[in-house]
Amino acid sequence: MFELLLLFSAGLLGGMVNSIAGGGSFITFPALMFVGIPPVSANATNTFASCGGYLSGAYAFKDDLRLHKKELPKLIFIALLGGILGAWLLLQIPEEAFRTSIPWLLLFATLLFIFGGRINASLKKLSTRHRHASAIGTVLLAITLFGICVYGGFFNAGQGIITLSYLALAGYTNINAMNGIKLLLSTVVALVAIVIFIYNDAIAWYEGLIVLTGALVGGFIAANLSKKLSQHHVRIFVILASIGITIYFFIDTYAGTVLT
Repeated sequence: MFELLLLFSAGLLGGMVNSIAGGGSFITFPALMFVGIPPVSANATNTFASCGGYLSGAYAFKDDLRLHKKELPKLIFIALLGGILGAWLLLQIPEEAFRTSIPWLLLFATLLFIFGGRINASLKKLSTRHRHASAIGTVLLAITLFGICVYGGFFNAGQGIITLSYLALAGYTNINAMNGIKLLLSTVVALVAIVIFIYNDAIAWYEGLIVLTGALVGGFIAANLSKKLSQHHVRIFVILASIGITIYFFIDTYAGTVLT
């Protein structure tokens, strides 16, 4: 019963912060590991539990996405390939190697969450100065997106923030369209990764469904509370939580090594 309440609460809170400020994986992924799910399986399960929110969010921006329907097939194709490679790499890495990489992945995602806004602002300025990119620039942008989607298939946390940075660099300026494309690409990466995870029996279905249920409820509640809650305060909460969780994983992973 305790595990059920913990996972549902993590999903509930994660779904709320994802809807308002982003960063829900900082809550749901550690919760899955806390109940005893191995790191690789916890990461795969977290991707499964997060996918519903991406899909519903992308649908909410369908009108904005229609304005970019010409370039979407290319972006989706790149996301598809990147997600496949990222999920495959996750399943190839030894469990212990992935465990030791978790603190660094969380640190990377935390820094992106904290400084993502500044990065996006800087990239928007850069993109307005260089709107007519060369053929080499186009190729580099495609490679950048591919790398982002590989990261998303490998480790879910922080993908949305990096994708927004990419879209700013690519010259997108409408925030609604950017959020819609971000969620669409996250959905594609998550879905293709889930298929690979299912084939390799990497998803903890019982725990994942509990987190998913909580996330759906949390997203629904947040939709009604988003106008009343301060996004600034929610963002501060996520930053503090992500810093604390990252520090915990560094201590948990390396304290024993240092002491020996």
